Amino acid sequence: MELTVDKRWNLIERISKETVTFGRYRHTLKDAIGELTVKPLMGIPVAIAVLYGFWSVFCSFAGTLCTDGFLVKLFDARWLPWIQANFPGKGSWLYYILVGDPLADNCFEAFGVLTSGLFVPFGVVLPAVFIFYLMLTLLEDIGYMPRLAVLIDTVLHKIGLHGYAIVPTILSLGCNVPAVTATRILETKKQRFIMMTLLAIFIPCGAQLGIMQEVIPDTMGLVLLYLLIGYFIFGFVLNKAIPGRCPEILIDVPSYQMPTRRNVERKVWMRTSGFLKTAVPFVLLGCLVVNVLYLAGVISWLGDVFSPIFISWFGVPKATVGPLIAAFLRKDLAVAQLSAIEMTKYQMITSVVLVSIYFPCVATFVMMLKEGWRELLGSLGVLVAVVFLYGGLLHLIWTLMGVG
Repeated sequence: MELTVDKRWNLIERISKETVTFGRYRHTLKDAIGELTVKPLMGIPVAIAVLYGFWSVFCSFAGTLCTDGFLVKLFDARWLPWIQANFPGKGSWLYYILVGDPLADNCFEAFGVLTSGLFVPFGVVLPAVFIFYLMLTLLEDIGYMPRLAVLIDTVLHKIGLHGYAIVPTILSLGCNVPAVTATRILETKKQRFIMMTLLAIFIPCGAQLGIMQEVIPDTMGLVLLYLLIGYFIFGFVLNKAIPGRCPEILIDVPSYQMPTRRNVERKVWMRTSGFLKTAVPFVLLGCLVVNVLYLAGVISWLGDVFSPIFISWFGVPKATVGPLIAAFLRKDLAVAQLSAIEMTKYQMITSVVLVSIYFPCVATFVMMLKEGWRELLGSLGVLVAVVFLYGGLLHLIWTLMGVG
């Protein structure tokens, strides 16, 4: 039976009277804090403080406490000497692949499957990824992330995105794989393409951040600054070059609440275990492939072929060819390998930036392909242009400063 408009409204009114309870609204302290942290005057200083605290805890827990305080001693002082002394066939190709350099005094420089291949994911990356996902989960469950999206909305509109883009951006600092999937929350194809391209090029994952904190702690801030500048410069260019619209943000900002322990544990476990399943096999495979290529002379040959580009255009040693090959499997592995190459401070900065903006790791590559092969090819075209333009620009800057 069809109801008239009046009968429908009468039915709605009757249902609402039976289900809705009316009372006086009391403005609590929690409500006041929630309103203040979403307004620029108070919200921006709070956001800076939150992100600074996030970064400080990340570096202190992952780098100083876990890696330097315990795991470096375990791997370099115990595991490395033991396996170098007891693994059979010292000097053979199998020893070189699995153990690495028999004279190395740390796992970074050994670069064997059973030395660097185990130390990178478990000794450096795992603590970094765990604390990153723990803090991110707490911010999500407390209700702060929607407020950060509102605050950053105006800035991100300049590069064709809106506040929602902060979600895949921060997720990408943990791992690019779920971040590519998270680009689906953006409404238009233009926004999804820009976001996927920028995170694949300019956002280092938590694993790479952990390695950078370990091998280049003094210049890590400068590397991140160059990546941040590139994020906005090329985002602005893509926004102007790609046709399409950028709709306004429409978001529900919930009240602050206490996170539940069970939910935090499940989310952290799901994300951390996902990282282990994805990262560890590729790190081990990366060590294996790069060592085989070294033994076969392929790395040396590629270094000779590309040396004019690497030395003249980028201003880095031709030995960085090896890490760039490893970067396609795992960028954290590539940064670890760079630490064993003799370079100046400025060459190291350029090399790490090149690894960061180089092809996304194979797991991210596969996820981008799932989003569409046209989008993948477009992103890769932008990536090639960015590598040559930005890498050459860095070399030019160092040269003009007289330190290149």
